[in-house]
Amino acid sequence: MFGLGLPEIGIIAVVALLIFGPKKIPEMGSALGKTLRGFKDEMNKTQQGTEEQVSKEAEEKGNKGE
Repeated sequence: MFGLGLPEIGIIAVVALLIFGPKKIPEMGSALGKTLRGFKDEMNKTQQGTEEQVSKEAEEKGNKGE
């Protein structure tokens, strides 16, 4: 994971706890999760729309050839 070991992750966690406090970290985690979920949903919608467009164009080309 980006070349980070357990000691480095622990140090980062302790520093984050000192900076943001124990009440703010769960809120930040929740916000990050919602952001990533929204990003993933939008990427899936874009991919599905692209696939639908490609299949529609393929059908149109097939109908024109007949």
